[in-house]
Amino acid sequence: MNIAIIPARGGSKRIKDKNIVDFCGRPMITYALEAARDSGIFDVIHVSTDSPRIAEVVESFGFPVDFLRDPTMADDHTPLMPVLRWVLNQYAARGREARDVCLLMACAPLIEGSDLEAAYAAYRQAGHSATMLAVVPFAYPIKRALAPDAEGLLRPVFPESWNKRSQDLAPAYHDAGVFSFSPAAHILDPDLVVTQSALPFALARHKAVDIDEPEDLALAEMIYRGRHTMRTGGRET
Repeated sequence: MNIAIIPARGGSKRIKDKNIVDFCGRPMITYALEAARDSGIFDVIHVSTDSPRIAEVVESFGFPVDFLRDPTMADDHTPLMPVLRWVLNQYAARGREARDVCLLMACAPLIEGSDLEAAYAAYRQAGHSATMLAVVPFAYPIKRALAPDAEGLLRPVFPESWNKRSQDLAPAYHDAGVFSFSPAAHILDPDLVVTQSALPFALARHKAVDIDEPEDLALAEMIYRGRHTMRTGGRET
């Protein structure tokens, strides 16, 4: 089966109840859930949460939670890979073996089903053989980075690139923090670091806002409302 796993533990601190905080009139997590459903890719969409409250919200929007996460795997320091492995083992014990796994972040309200669909098509074309990670380009060439020296004066981090034109510098990307696709067998192998040599799936920068602080949330809402207004021609919907 193909499975989307959306980690959504309770207890977020910088934005209280971040995974279900109001985002343009709906709980944040519902946007990721609907993107997963609209993509038509997945046999199972599973929200991995230790919180009965989050599970209740998710289920009220039509997404059943088959089981809650073990609370010992829901603190601030639990890595994601053991959580994904635990979920896959829970489904395997129920007779449902996964082939491909999408890790989809709960706070990704700008992602759409078409993004997941396109990424999965690229992942299949690559032979289901390696993790495909959603990335976005840096807003400015990283080869033009500056850093303070011991005296506090700014110096080029890459002096050999300082006098090159920006268009002559190779593009660089960072993890968009929104989704990835991986073979289940890779996730189930504790000796593999699945994102160490991932294939890139490039997203437009406006598709990914790292929502950690209230200002990040406000920025993501502005982008969402702006794009919604463009699509509807400024009409109320």
